[in-house]
Amino acid sequence: MLALVDRSSSGDGDPGPVLFTLDVDGERFAIRRHGDGTAYDWLSGPNKGYGFASSGTPSRSMEEHRESIRTFLAMIDPNTGYIGDD
Repeated sequence: MLALVDRSSSGDGDPGPVLFTLDVDGERFAIRRHGDGTAYDWLSGPNKGYGFASSGTPSRSMEEHRESIRTFLAMIDPNTGYIGDD
């Protein structure tokens, strides 16, 4: 399960410190614990503070993290850098 995270306008609900960073398909993400799940900050994205959260824990495999990131990136509108409105 993916959920949009946009902290560009507010510091509310900030996840914990960065556990590690991961490069996927030319994009860089910071991975943090967020409640019982994981927050992914899109560091190389065009919109500061944009990213997503997942219900999976940060301790899952690197391939699972990559799969979550690829799912998120597939939803991004290349013209806006945000998830499109299909």
